[in-house]
Amino acid sequence: MTVEMIFVGTELLLGNIVNTNGQFLSEQCAALGLSVYYQSVVGDNEGRMREVISTALGRSDMVILCGGLGPTEDDLTKEICAQVMGIPLVEDEHVKEALEAFVRRIGLQMTDNVYKQAMVPQGAKPFDGTGDTQRETCWILPNSNGTAPGLVMEKNGKAAILLPGPPGEMKPMFMDSVRPYLMGKSGQTLTSALVKVCGVGESLAETMVLDLVDAQTNPTIATYAKNNEVHIRVTASAPGEKEGKKLLKPCVKELKRRFGDSVYTVKPEVTLEMAVVKLLKKHGLTMTTAESCTGGMVASRLVNVPGVSAFFSEGFVTYSDQAKHTLLGVKKGTLKKYTAVSEQTALEMAAGGAAANKSDLCVSVTGIAGPGGGTKEIPVGRVYIGCWLRGETTVKEYTFSGSREKIREYAASAALDLARRCMLNYFRK
Repeated sequence: MTVEMIFVGTELLLGNIVNTNGQFLSEQCAALGLSVYYQSVVGDNEGRMREVISTALGRSDMVILCGGLGPTEDDLTKEICAQVMGIPLVEDEHVKEALEAFVRRIGLQMTDNVYKQAMVPQGAKPFDGTGDTQRETCWILPNSNGTAPGLVMEKNGKAAILLPGPPGEMKPMFMDSVRPYLMGKSGQTLTSALVKVCGVGESLAETMVLDLVDAQTNPTIATYAKNNEVHIRVTASAPGEKEGKKLLKPCVKELKRRFGDSVYTVKPEVTLEMAVVKLLKKHGLTMTTAESCTGGMVASRLVNVPGVSAFFSEGFVTYSDQAKHTLLGVKKGTLKKYTAVSEQTALEMAAGGAAANKSDLCVSVTGIAGPGGGTKEIPVGRVYIGCWLRGETTVKEYTFSGSREKIREYAASAALDLARRCMLNYFRK
């Protein structure tokens, strides 16, 4: 099934709002095994919207439209889509009552333009996740977080799914209503696993799975690049979840064999920092961070994990040479001879952080995030990351590219990954 996406709003074209909805919907469609060939952004203009919607319905099985369902005059998505598909709109009493109740609940007054949102396709039915999606009809999708309901319009073998623009409304609506609707249309259960890989570049990861991708039928494989990570989603279509998991198992096993320690989880909800904390807990270790260019980002990610206080009690941010010397015990001679951005400094930072906090493990980060400060010998993006684990030391050199923010994010991920790998190697002996 081919899906096309249209994001509505002049504010998107002007750059006033970042289109995070596109990323979310693309990932969700890929996870469901749907083929997305086109995405468009169109302003709040009747003529251009009609043209984009007509084109999309002509070449795709299904069109997801996001935005333009509100009460103002420039919210035109529903009206234009209904015109293009030849579906009349009528006021729905149940939607009207729900609108009035929501507005009262948040302490606002009803105005005439709010009632515009009670207009729905003629004959549309409320969708509760169990409707007969095999039969062509129109559906009303409940919105528990806003006023505008979502809609599904079906006619002549085509479908348009209309979603609100605010992510806080769109995402819950997609997960609660649209995802079950799409799964019902396929007549199959879609089961997926997410193999998360860290420390392997996107190009190399793609090369390592290219033969699997080329040979794929069911399950299917798709790769996504993240900050210093690659996520590989494996999706199987089967009559039931049990059969789907059976199809996934050999493919996930093969991916884990190919990527080895670079795989830190196969669970979508697990983050890299959660994987690190899990290892700390498993082996009863305490951890410290000693950061320079990342400015506390490694520690910040660790404290995202509930219960981490049992294993992480202190982090050092030593941005200046003096702080590195005073707080972490980095020798002045080391800083003078090798500079702050060096393998030697990273090692002394890690050892000093562990000693200062009497912890089992300390990971250190020192580098140049830019945009200035680089030299021919030490360019912008050069980062050294050290790890001290019960007397064993490891240091890695990286050269990241991108903005200052990106370099710092990459470095924080690499630091967490190095801590994870050092624990795996230490307890494997």
